[in-house]
Amino acid sequence: MIPFLRKQFNASFTPEKYQEFLRRIDHACGTHVSFRLSETPCFFPKSLLGRMAEDGKELIRQLVDSPEYRARSDESIPAEYRVANEPAHPMFVQVDFGLVRDAGGELQPKLVELQAFPSLYAYQLTMAQSYIDVYGLGGRASGSGFRASTSGQAELQFFLSGLDQKSYRELLRRAIVGTHDPENVILMEIHPQEQKTLPDFLLTEKMLGVRTVDIEAIKKQGSQLYYERKGGRVPIRRIYNRAIVDELQRKHVKLGFDFRDDLDVEWAGHPNWYFRISKFSIPYLQHESVPKTWFLNQLKKIPDDLRNYALKPLYSFAGLGVVIAPRKEDIESIPPEKRAEYILQERLHFEPVIETPFGGTKAEVRVMYVWLEKLQAVLTIIRMGRGLMMGVDHNRNMEWVGASAGLWVE
Repeated sequence: MIPFLRKQFNASFTPEKYQEFLRRIDHACGTHVSFRLSETPCFFPKSLLGRMAEDGKELIRQLVDSPEYRARSDESIPAEYRVANEPAHPMFVQVDFGLVRDAGGELQPKLVELQAFPSLYAYQLTMAQSYIDVYGLGGRASGSGFRASTSGQAELQFFLSGLDQKSYRELLRRAIVGTHDPENVILMEIHPQEQKTLPDFLLTEKMLGVRTVDIEAIKKQGSQLYYERKGGRVPIRRIYNRAIVDELQRKHVKLGFDFRDDLDVEWAGHPNWYFRISKFSIPYLQHESVPKTWFLNQLKKIPDDLRNYALKPLYSFAGLGVVIAPRKEDIESIPPEKRAEYILQERLHFEPVIETPFGGTKAEVRVMYVWLEKLQAVLTIIRMGRGLMMGVDHNRNMEWVGASAGLWVE
């Protein structure tokens, strides 16, 4: 994206540096990172990242500030997972963009999807800093000869909204821990040791002192939740929720509490917003970055050119169940009573904007937001790929693809 930075990086890359980078990440996390990490970070113009961050804000506010949408999105929350004491806005939101060429040949960010649910807030910080440290991308001080600007005076950065290491960590502490003793705050997940996102859980523990607890280990007495540790009960005052309802249902997880209970607990990321701001939201959005999208049950006619569309279930995660260029039979096979749970979306043809030794590679940019006193973009997650989709399953046996970090320079 920034040609002279890309040229410098590609020329200075060695497999030995990449292996050192992988070792550095595993050591920092205290566990092996099982998803693929790209050999390279991505260098983006600050103006482009800024535009995506602002577009994402507009989309989020369009939904949150609309009483009409709030009322319509009530139907998106399953009755058995409707949680009391919902706040006026979500705390964590992710907005994913792809880069496409318009008719005039200009790059434009287009919405892929959005989700009011936490992402890799601790891990991505570590990953971005590791790229800079291992590859010597620290600007004019770099021993590798890499310079972030033609003058050699600027340094690569990865925080948004004017944040730095100290202010970001403090923001995350206030969002997740709040005013509580970290002993009484948990990161709640389904079988966390089995999740690919375990590195983020462990880094969150290191950063904030909160413990990761399996949702099946949580018990209830009266209106209080607790878990057992070293033979004693530890009261839970606040939950950083990482448990996805779709997975709860698929795995038939047995809970020791009911989401509908009147619980004496705070939510760092209230569960209701997972449904309200999701793929369910996209047909209601009006913005130049939003592709045409319909609920399947409201589709009057199946398009003839289905190769230009994608069929997506509303609440799956990590691309599960998405069908690119579906056949007419794929749509007709969905029972009428289930069609409200799917959207048909205009397909985005990502531009391969990252030049690698294996040719042009596509990038999907996730802008990560935290909303306390104000809604602010904080970091990006980049997924690189050359396959049909950006997920790992569509980029098997490839190099210079996978999870990455977005770096920018003034």
